[in-house]
Amino acid sequence: MFEGIFQPMHLIIILVIVLIIFGPGKLPELGSAIGKAIRGFKKAMDEPEKKTPEETKKIEK
Repeated sequence: MFEGIFQPMHLIIILVIVLIIFGPGKLPELGSAIGKAIRGFKKAMDEPEKKTPEETKKIEK
């Protein structure tokens, strides 16, 4: 069932390493920053591509 790189034991080891590096005090800030980055990325993917007036003129010609 859990084959590949993301086995439960691997995830636990990664979590322990992150705790050692950043410490428990920094984890909420780190999680918040990652969450904001993911939301920003999703928002950018959902927005239509905005073109500059110069690009619009080139397309109309």
